[in-house]
Amino acid sequence: MKKFKLLLIGILFSSFTMFAQQTVKGVVKDKTSGEPLPGVSVVVKGTTRGTETDFDGNFTLEKVKTGDTLVFRYLGYADNEVVIASNFNITVQLDESSEQLDEIIVVGYGTTTVKDATGSVEAITAKEMTKGNIVTAENLISGRVAGVNITTSGAPGSGSQIRIRGGSSLNASNDPLIVIDGLPLQGVDLNSINPNDIESFSVLKDASATAIYGARGANGVIIITTKKGRTEYSLDYDVQVAFGEIKDRINVFDGDSFRQLVNQRMPSMAGLLGSANTNWQDEVLQKSVSTQHNLSVRGQILGFIPTRLSINFSEIEGNLLTSQFDRKNISLAMSPSFFDDHLKVNLTYNRAFVNERFADAGQLNAALRYDPTQPVYDPSSPFGGFYQHYVNTPQGIVVQNGTRNPVAALLQNDNRSNRFRQFGSLKLDYKFHFLPEMTASVSAGFDKSESVGSGFSSLDVPASFNDLFIGNDSEGTGESLNENFNATLNYANTFGKFKTDFLVGYDYQSFEGSGTSTGNRRNPNNVPTTSAATPIVLVGFLARANLTFNEKYLLTLNYRRDGTSRFGPDNRWGDFGGAALAWRMSDEDFLKDSKVISDLKLRASYGVNGQQDGIAGDLYLDRYRFGNQFSQYIFGGNPILATIPSERSNLRWEKTATVELGVDYGLFNNRITGSLNAFQKNSTDLLSDAPVADGTNFTNRVLQNIGDLQVNGIEFTLNADVIKTEDINWSFNFNATYLDREIKELALGQDITVGGIAGGTGNFIQLYREGFAPNSFFVFKQLYDTAGNPIEGAYADLNGDGIINTNDRYLKEDPQADLQFGFQSNFNYKNFDLAFNLRASIGNYVYNNVNSANAQYALIQDNAVLGNLPTSVLNTNFQNTSDVIISDIFLENGSFLRMDNITLGYTFDRPIKKFASNSIRIWAGMQNVFLLTNYSGLDPELAGNGIDNTNYPRPRTFLVGANIKF
Repeated sequence: MKKFKLLLIGILFSSFTMFAQQTVKGVVKDKTSGEPLPGVSVVVKGTTRGTETDFDGNFTLEKVKTGDTLVFRYLGYADNEVVIASNFNITVQLDESSEQLDEIIVVGYGTTTVKDATGSVEAITAKEMTKGNIVTAENLISGRVAGVNITTSGAPGSGSQIRIRGGSSLNASNDPLIVIDGLPLQGVDLNSINPNDIESFSVLKDASATAIYGARGANGVIIITTKKGRTEYSLDYDVQVAFGEIKDRINVFDGDSFRQLVNQRMPSMAGLLGSANTNWQDEVLQKSVSTQHNLSVRGQILGFIPTRLSINFSEIEGNLLTSQFDRKNISLAMSPSFFDDHLKVNLTYNRAFVNERFADAGQLNAALRYDPTQPVYDPSSPFGGFYQHYVNTPQGIVVQNGTRNPVAALLQNDNRSNRFRQFGSLKLDYKFHFLPEMTASVSAGFDKSESVGSGFSSLDVPASFNDLFIGNDSEGTGESLNENFNATLNYANTFGKFKTDFLVGYDYQSFEGSGTSTGNRRNPNNVPTTSAATPIVLVGFLARANLTFNEKYLLTLNYRRDGTSRFGPDNRWGDFGGAALAWRMSDEDFLKDSKVISDLKLRASYGVNGQQDGIAGDLYLDRYRFGNQFSQYIFGGNPILATIPSERSNLRWEKTATVELGVDYGLFNNRITGSLNAFQKNSTDLLSDAPVADGTNFTNRVLQNIGDLQVNGIEFTLNADVIKTEDINWSFNFNATYLDREIKELALGQDITVGGIAGGTGNFIQLYREGFAPNSFFVFKQLYDTAGNPIEGAYADLNGDGIINTNDRYLKEDPQADLQFGFQSNFNYKNFDLAFNLRASIGNYVYNNVNSANAQYALIQDNAVLGNLPTSVLNTNFQNTSDVIISDIFLENGSFLRMDNITLGYTFDRPIKKFASNSIRIWAGMQNVFLLTNYSGLDPELAGNGIDNTNYPRPRTFLVGANIKF
């Protein structure tokens, strides 16, 4: 009986210890170095209970049962799950190097790993993204990826120009294809997307990687993956406040200097001078205060649906009077799994409300020109109390010709846009029960925008007595719809040393658009209009094969057949494809045990992509128009207007073929990693409104496929973990890009004029010419006197015929930089963090149209009024704009070094002891920290073609913020 009691007590005791809650203690270390890791998240799987490791990597977690699973998660390391048995004092090791090579990279219609990638693909995760005052999503990777150039103006919420490897076209679009959660967008339309929702970017650069997108991959592809739900619950709140100011100004004459200048140079107009001393640039610019709030919640709904819900409120005030950008976002992501993970569902849905008030950036030029001796306000003015140039006549008020008060132009005009955008996608992945190597995927997505724009001006705006109407009162609406459906079948299996991965698929996408416009309702002759864009349909059939032998030799083959409704029946379909080879040399026996080379992969690829964006949607239609009274035929004694054909149905795809050689490397256990790529892109059949031979058509220029462009480039990337200790971590990224663009062929070998400029009518400053870079500057060579002063209207007779005319203009430089650099540094000392970004551009040239169109003494007379001038006129003493506007004296080297941002933060670990896992990070920073350049204008970094005329300056912004996590 006694033994039975002892046995019973033992059973009860063992049962108690099995189900009792215990305290688990332990330490978390780096598997390679053995150093402890601070700040590692430790959570009981399936619950919200957890903690973080301290500075020594130690942790303590109460109320843990035998059989519970602890999840250890740390940024930059692979997750580790540990099942608690009888040992409640554990040591956990996290592996970093394996994650670097096995890190998932999203590619077209699937994923791969860093180790298995054969093309030029770069993945940027949240920890590597650019920090600072990020309003639009694309700026998260600004300066971060070799070969990718992002240019954003200073206007609040403004979109960006994105170029991957310099683009591939002359007249069609050079924008990359943007894909969000599997949904391809139309154009670069990212300012309504919350940057805080983005998990990662994958940038596909070479043709073998982009060929799977066929007709839309010629300019590269950027794949954006948004954040998804997790099983563990978390709450994040981010807030930031930004204070912006534009410090730099174009140097113009102040009031006193301008009065002196007029009396010296144009005394006959001295009677128009006022007594004020107004800095009009100061008057149209303002200091700004902006705020951003982000709240996100992650966790499981109903115990099996990982969900993420986020809300964003952004109020971005511009630095030009009246400019404002407000955005509200809500996004939902759900990713449940069914049937033992055989069926995976991914649902994303986003809603954005964007309200903008646009300020006319042209008033910045008006601020340069407006008479600085006149005041902003005039109590006797009939125009809302703003000073304006006008005279009273017996018939009534007459507004004088000339520049008008820029402050009034901004404050008395209200131009707004209210946009509602919703987009999302639903993806189903089913892994067959009877054949688990086979996965079928179906995805459907949509992107719909509805917008209402309005333009309204006060009835007090300047108007003469005999004007037909006063100001503007107009409204317009717009609607666009992008729908996408794709289905793929994927088979992945391993046969001995052979690893195979095959994919076939179908893709359908359609675009529609419509709009209305009331026109100016104050104009009695106004006629409202309704418009509808030509619907566009894209259909694609695709296939890909990834073959790996012995984990060392890799081959990727891509093929896509695309059809578009844009072109005629004979040219509607195109075939595109690519191939890539890679050799993981570091896995060979002669390098396998190297203590220096930890990873080395050689790559070679070739592929052909298409281009059909940025051109009209109805090129499949031939057009006919009637001639004028001078193009008639006489039939039966009656004149008949000639019908002039415009054949367009024979147009076809632009194509870009790319060949590339690359090396991916890792040194010293991947403490140093990077890549080196050399490539050549050849674009053919470029669409251009180009000349035709005399007598072959009814016009001398028609749209045709005639033009070849070649881009040669080298890219280099270096990532380094410089210091990695218990208290100090310092890592940086450096990237460099060299690009050389050259036009190889144009229609009939004839030049094409481009680059219209201000300062006269019909002037242009750039040219397309065979053998030169696109948009090369076409200028006269300025002559100088013995003292080194420019001689007005004196140019070199380059062809020696004794006559100075257009034949003496020459091509000098181009807007494209020869070299571009990016540098990003991240430094951590205990709980302090410091990060900054630098970018540099070398060899880009800028045409200073501000000076060329305004810095001449004759412009003191601004029609019937006085106009101010840039003080640079004192350096040239130029008199007449028409004599000097094409001079190469206005062409300047725009090379620069810019610090985009710098941030300093401090993180408080578990400041609220009540919760197992929480932190508060407070930070401060600065955006647009400094700019080093010899360019005489405000900023040499320009979107477009390198002509500096009307550009919204970038403000310097001071930032403070907090990140709160539970």
